[in-house]
Amino acid sequence: MTKVSMTINGKEMSGEVEGRTLLVDFLRQNLGLTGTHVGCDTSQCGCCVVHVDGRSVKACTMLAVQANGSKVTTIEGLAAADGALHPVQAAFREHHGLQCGFCTPGMIMSAVDLLQHNANPTEHEVREWLEGNICRCTGYHNIVKAILAAAESMRGGVAHAAE
Repeated sequence: MTKVSMTINGKEMSGEVEGRTLLVDFLRQNLGLTGTHVGCDTSQCGCCVVHVDGRSVKACTMLAVQANGSKVTTIEGLAAADGALHPVQAAFREHHGLQCGFCTPGMIMSAVDLLQHNANPTEHEVREWLEGNICRCTGYHNIVKAILAAAESMRGGVAHAAE
């Protein structure tokens, strides 16, 4: 067993893991952070996306020991301390960017990373960024609409230039 320590959602956390323990399993089983979902175990679906040191990572492809010393943000860490939703979370709710909700945490975490890199994405750029995230329910239209609305909101309401 190996001791791992990391800052998760702003709090120092640690635990004992086997060297083969995936980050997603450490988050869910050791820490009870079940918002990060396990869908395919092969890194195809994207429902396990979290941020490690500010970058989106599929937590089923990273060992917990690889995240030792890192800052990890899960879906549980996006909302403000007072419960106010992150703009991407609020846009998913307002624009019906979810149906069953299983892929939603990964979609939101991926979208937040996109908007940190590109505050003014086109629809094509959003769709391209989400290629590693599978939704079996919505057809993506409202997910893309929600991400574009969140981007506009985060920019202060400035619409994207004509595409």
